[in-house]
Parts: sequence; C-alpha cells; structure tokens
Amino acid sequence: MSLIERQEALASLEGLLASAIMGKGRVALVSGTVATGKSELLHSFAEQAAELGALPITATGSLAERDLPLGVIGQLIQDAPLVMEERDRAMALLQEGARTVLSADPLTEAMKQVDAQIVHALCTVLLELSERYPLMIVVDDVHHADRASLLCLAYLSRRVRFASIVAVFSHSAHGRYAETSFPTELLRQPHCRRVQIGPLSQAGVMSLVAEHLGTQAAERFAGEWYTLSGGNPLLVQGLVEDHQMATRTAGHPPAELVPGDGYGQAVLSCLHRADPKMLQVAWGLGILGEPGSLPQLLDVSPEYVAREIQALSAAGLLSMGRFRHEAARAAVLAELDADERGALHRRAAELAYDGGGSTTVIAEHLLHAGLIDEHWAVGVLEDAARHALREGRVEPAVEYLRLACRTSTDEQQRVRITTALMRAEWRINPSTPTGHFSELTDAMHKGNLRGSDAVVLAKALLWHGRFDDAQDVLKRLSDSGEKLDADTVTELVVTRPWLRCSHTPFLSHLPQVTGEQSRAAILSVSAYRRLESAITLAAVLTRGPREEIVAVVERILRSSRLDEMSMDTVESALLALTYGGRPDKAAPWCDLFIDEASSRHAPSRQARLSAIRAEIALRQGDMLGAEFHGRLALDTIPMSSWGVAVGGPLSSLVIASTAMGNHDAVNELLDQPVPDAMFQTRWGLHYLHARGRYSMATDHAQLALRDFQRCGELMGRWDLDVPWLVPWRAEAAEACLRLGRPDQARRLVEEQIRRCGTGAPRVHGIAMRLLAATSEPRHRPMLLRQAGDLLQNGGDRYELARVLVDLTEAFHALGEYRRAGMIGGRARAVAQECHAEPLSRSLSRDGDGSAVAVSGSAAEAADVTAILSDAERRVAVLAAAGYTNREIADKLYVTVSTVEQHLTRTYRKLDITSRAELPSTLELGTSLPA
Repeated sequence: MSLIERQEALASLEGLLASAIMGKGRVALVSGTVATGKSELLHSFAEQAAELGALPITATGSLAERDLPLGVIGQLIQDAPLVMEERDRAMALLQEGARTVLSADPLTEAMKQVDAQIVHALCTVLLELSERYPLMIVVDDVHHADRASLLCLAYLSRRVRFASIVAVFSHSAHGRYAETSFPTELLRQPHCRRVQIGPLSQAGVMSLVAEHLGTQAAERFAGEWYTLSGGNPLLVQGLVEDHQMATRTAGHPPAELVPGDGYGQAVLSCLHRADPKMLQVAWGLGILGEPGSLPQLLDVSPEYVAREIQALSAAGLLSMGRFRHEAARAAVLAELDADERGALHRRAAELAYDGGGSTTVIAEHLLHAGLIDEHWAVGVLEDAARHALREGRVEPAVEYLRLACRTSTDEQQRVRITTALMRAEWRINPSTPTGHFSELTDAMHKGNLRGSDAVVLAKALLWHGRFDDAQDVLKRLSDSGEKLDADTVTELVVTRPWLRCSHTPFLSHLPQVTGEQSRAAILSVSAYRRLESAITLAAVLTRGPREEIVAVVERILRSSRLDEMSMDTVESALLALTYGGRPDKAAPWCDLFIDEASSRHAPSRQARLSAIRAEIALRQGDMLGAEFHGRLALDTIPMSSWGVAVGGPLSSLVIASTAMGNHDAVNELLDQPVPDAMFQTRWGLHYLHARGRYSMATDHAQLALRDFQRCGELMGRWDLDVPWLVPWRAEAAEACLRLGRPDQARRLVEEQIRRCGTGAPRVHGIAMRLLAATSEPRHRPMLLRQAGDLLQNGGDRYELARVLVDLTEAFHALGEYRRAGMIGGRARAVAQECHAEPLSRSLSRDGDGSAVAVSGSAAEAADVTAILSDAERRVAVLAAAGYTNREIADKLYVTVSTVEQHLTRTYRKLDITSRAELPSTLELGTSLPA
C-alpha cells in the first residue's frame, strides 16, 4: 500500500528518531483500527533507519503465538546484531525465562521475582547494544504479544529516556492485550507519544486508486470507491483487484464497480487481523444482516455488541451497523462451518418468531437452518411463500414451499402445500410440476386432495395432455359426496368458461354447480375479474366481437397484476381483444405484462405472454414481429414444457416464416413432435391452420385442404365455428381454387362472408379477396378494392399486401397498365414492410408488361404532388400508410368530415376509387407528420 495521507505520521516518527540519535530516547505508540496502514508505515520507517543513522531491529506480534513466552522479545534479540557472547547469554536468558513461565504458578511472588530478573537482563542486552549503535526498535501488532514480552517492552520503554533508542509499537485501537496495563504504562511516560492513524479520506482513496488504475478509473467510480471501502486501504486494494480481474475477463473496463472475491478476501483479512471477538460479532451480523438481535443471538451483553460494532465500523467494514456490500457478508458467512451456520440461523429464526418478526425473514433463516421441528415452522413458510408470490419473487417462494413439504408431518397439510408448490413452480417451468402428479393423484385416491386443489391439479394435467387422469380427478371430486366449499365452487365457476375456450371436449367432465352456489362463491375482486375475463373470451369465441368489449377488457387489465392467481385473467383478456379484432389495443397491454413477467423472473408467464404477442403480430400482418415473439416464447421455456399449448407459439412461427419465405425453418418446426392431445384443444386448431398455410405455400393444396377441413370439423363439433378464431373456410376456398374447384371455393367464401357480419373486417377482407378470385375478371377490381378497405380497417398489413398483389394482377389482366403500375408499387412497399419476400418476388415475376407499367408509374409519380394541395397530400400520405379516417383526423387536428372531403377530392384528381389505389410514392417519398 502507498503512504497516502501518512506523511505527517512518518515525519513525526522521524522527529522522534532524530531525538533518540541525540541521546534522548523516545517511545511511540502508533494507534489505528485494523488494516489502516500501520504496518506499512512502520515498514517504511524501518527502511529509512540506515539513512537516518540508526540500526533497526523488528518484531511482529501474532495471535497464533500469543501463548509463546517471550516470543516477541525473542524476535528482537534474534534480529539484533549481537556478538557471539552476548547472543549466547541472551538465548540462555530466553530459554530460562520460557521454562520458568511454563512451569511455575504465575500467581506466586517467586514467579514475579524471577520474571523481573529475566526482564532486567534481557533489556540490558538491548540497552548495551544502543551504546554502540542508535537503535530503532519496531514491534508491529504489539497487542498480540505474549505477557512476558509485554513486561520486557514496558520495562525497556521506561529506561530508554536517556538512551539512543526510539521504540515504536503499533497496535489496533480495539485490540486486547495479554497485559492490559501495557498501553497505559507506555502513555504515562513523558517521552512517549501517540501517533494516530485514521482511515483515508475520499480524496486519499481516489489517490490510492489512481496509483493502481489511473485517474480515469478513479474518477469514473469516484463515490463508490469510498462508499464500499470506508477509507480502509486494504478494502480499496481488494476493489482494485476485482476491477482488474473484471477488465481482464471482459477485455475492457467494467461498466460498474462490482465487489468480488478480492473485496471479500480483504474483508476476511481485516477480521482475522483483529480480535476473535470481532470476528464472532461479524458472523452474527452476517446471519442477521442487522445488529438488532445480536446480543440474544450470541448470548452476550448489548455493551459487548456495541463495542464490537463500533470497532467494525471504525475499520470501514460496516456502515450504519450493516456490511457495506453483500459480497462482504457472503465472504464472512462462507467462513462459518456449515453446522455452526445452521445452528445460528436456527437460533435467529426462533428469535425472530418470538419477537413477532416478518415471516419472510424467519423463512430465510429456516431455509439456511435446514429441517426444524418447531410446530410453527410450516405455517411461517407457507405465509412467507404467499408474500413472495405476490411480490413476484417466485424462486424464494418455491424454496419455502419445498422446505415446508419436507418439514410437515400432517398428510393433508403436505398435500395442500404440494399443490401450492406446483402452482409456484409452474411460473418458472410448466414441466417441473409433473414430478408432483403421482403424489397428488395418490393423495386424491386416499381422500387427502380435495376441493380447489383437485381442480388445479386437473388443469395442470390438461396442460400436459393427460386427459384421462384429469377426468379421473374431477370424477372423484364429483363422487366424493362432500359439500363443496367456497374456494372449490369459485375454481369450478371460473374454470368452466376457460375450458369452453381452450379444452372444449373436456367441458362435460367438470362438476356442475348451481347458480346460487356461484353467486355465493365469487366474493373476492380477483375471483370476479378472473370470471369476467374468461366469460368475455368465451363470448367472443361463441357470439362474436362486440363494441363494448374493448372497454370491459381494458378495465380488467388496468386493475390486474401478475400475482399468484391473475395469469388466467390477463391471458383471457388479451385473447378477447386479439380474437375480437382489436390486436392494436392488445399489443401495448401485452408488452406491458411481458415486461412485468420478466422483472418478476417468471419465465413461464413471459413465454405464454410472448405466444399471445406473436398471435397479435400475425393479425397485424407484422410477420417479423410474429417470428420474434414466437421464437422468444419457445426459447424462454423448452418445447417439452409447453404441453398441448405448444400449438400456440409454433403456429405463429410457422405462419410468419412461411409468409417470409423461410421454408427451411418451417420444415424444422413441423418436424418437431407435438402431443396428439393438442388436437383436442384450441391450440390444435391454430396448428392445423398453420400447417395448411405452409402446405399451400409449397404447392400441396390437397394436404392443405385436408388440414383446413379438419380444423372446420373440430370447430363445428365444439360449437366454436367463428371466422375470427380461424378463418378455415377462406383458407379452404383458396385450396379449392388451386385444385380447380371454383364452385366449391365460392360456396365456402360466401358462407365465410355471411358468418363475418359487421364485426370482423379483417376476416371479411380476406374472404372478399377470395370472392374476387372466383369472380369474372371485370368484377375483380371492385371486389378487391372493397377487400382493401376492409383490411385497412382490420389492420392486417400482410393480408392487405395480398389484396394489392391480386389487384395489380387484375388491372394488368384488364390492360389497365397505369393502374397496375400504381397499385404494384404500393403492393411492393407493403409486402416489403411485412418482410413477405414471396409476395415481393411475385410482383417481379412477369418481366415485360408489369415491369414496364411499374416503371411508367414512377415517371408519372412526379406529377401527383403537383396535382394535390398540401392538405390533400398530407391526408393521402396517411391514408396510403394505412391510417383510418379517425386516426388521420387525430394526427392532423381536423375533423373526420374534413378528412373524408380531402380523400374524395384526391380520388377524383387521381382518377381512382379507393385508398387501396393511392400511389406508393405518397407513402415512400413524403415524410409523415409526427
């Protein structure tokens, strides 16, 4: 270490040495807390001895050698340049003194006389030596010296006043002496001076860091160097080592100052240099984290604890009674033997429980204590787990519940805890709870698993496709003959609409409850939200979207957080918006909950929400987004953990990758095995739809038709035959067209349109595109323009691109090359925006007329801006970009009527009839308003 901020102390010692050389002996007691640089100061002082005309002899006290009689004075004798005769005499005295101390009763008067004679003789050796050379006697850590050596040093200190000797002793300000009167005896002497060494100031810490790492690194973490070290030079050195190690590992300086092994070892070094009692208090503080119950934990007085806490704080190890960083606490705890650490945690748990402490604090101590036979332990662990789950701390909750399971001796209680554990583990990885299925089903057979826990088990079994086991669980619940409690009724009531949407074939196996039971059971706000959300989704999938759904769902989402029971609420609400034709409203909510799941370290929930986000992106025509979120869902938890729900993210990935032309990626996805049980769930419908889309893209129309028809059969059987879930008729119609069956295709399309009504513009637009394909060429542009307007309102950019491609081909077939060119440019722009490479390639496939027309449109585009007024152009730009009239009005701060008037005039000037025909140059060549 450097002598930063120690020059004044060094100068003081040099002054004392100068006096000693002049025959005026001096004594110095260098005081300071542990590891503040006292040893470095003494070492530097001793190194200067020859330059200053003195002979240094040194010794160091050690706690390990404290019981070695005359050990420190022996070091001085060994280091002194004595002639042979003097050395032999001194060694004989040391041996005699050691024998006497070890063999005699130290309480006898004879022992005291012998001690005095030996002390006098040993000190005389050093005093006689000083007559030949001015002596510098340096003893580091003198508080660790043995009692006999301290008697010698005290005797010598009293007699150096008129000798050429400077005696310098360093000691810890909180050290304990074998001879307690030693420091007092020294400081009573008029020729003795105390030299105080304090911790470094912040400027001193900065200078020390700069010596090792340079000024830039010192200034970058200016406050942290001092805050984490408390001015202790040894701790600063540890932080410097950690910084250097991080730099070597990463290849560049770290972005933040993170204490590691170097800092931890520095903390331990400080503690091992100090008194053992200080280490004991540090251990207790490591267990508790704060000093409140330390006296009871260690069974010592509050005054004792206060004194040691003050010493630890003075050493820079503590701040406000706590370790300055968790790395320090971890290093201290690692020093403890496992059994001793467990015993301390057990005692801490008992103290916290008796004192009415937080169950979370008690549970943490119980975790580290291992099994405990106290009757209250299981209840405390359960309560702590509930609190942890509400706060999003899933991993600790799982640990609490696992310990509670191991600790509980009551069979029914253990089953209840296992069910709670299964729910908690589900948040991390849905495959983990499968390890509890056998235990819980056995408990069901024995009558120990009842009520709402049985329903939860049945839903978990359904997720993993174990329908027979789930059916057996619910059958036993129905046949038990027991009166259903409120929690069980609540779970059954909420589960019914959930099953209706996800596992429809299983609905008949759910036990029935009366309307009166339902009304009496739904008492809590969270239960009501779960029910309302599930009912809303079921209504969308059976009766269709309604205008008021957005308000209902957003009210539910505003009041929801991802706590223990709300995932179903959030999931159902987001799907109600998505299937209900409002993916634009669902997207920001879904992003918000994904961030929350990530911050709460709930991978399972993050993955399920990402799967919904992929479906949202699909319905917006954002293929790149659908691919990203679908892949994220499958990467966050493995496919084996998804159970029957794997069809959700998998189908989004397949459709998105197919649309972008990544057929190799789709082949790999479809090669992945999926559970057969998936095809008895909503996710199976999505999978069939996605596989059919891929078959169409690879010219296997017959295979595609089979998947679409199977999808339709299942939807009809389950009474879920609604186009906003899966538009299977439109997809089947396209397959029929490929197979040369236009009449069958038209019937399917017309039925699809009839079922859409007015609440599904996206699906209606998809169907209108196919209706145009079954119509005469002269009628196709009109039908496609209608499809484009519907898809503009529905918000699906990919399906809009498909319409524009068909409209380009329709105009080209009619010989209207100028319009074909204008629409072709727009189609290409939208297709590129969706990353739909196959669509983009289809526009360039015809290398003659179509390409010439598109080129011609570019030449005419320069006239468009001149034809339109500024106001008309601004409206046209936004309309071409896909904004609705209401959104354009909001952006430009005008009325909807004004927007409509501008668009009418624009259509007339450009000789077009709808926004689908607006030139792409308006969108690409003109900047949009903010």
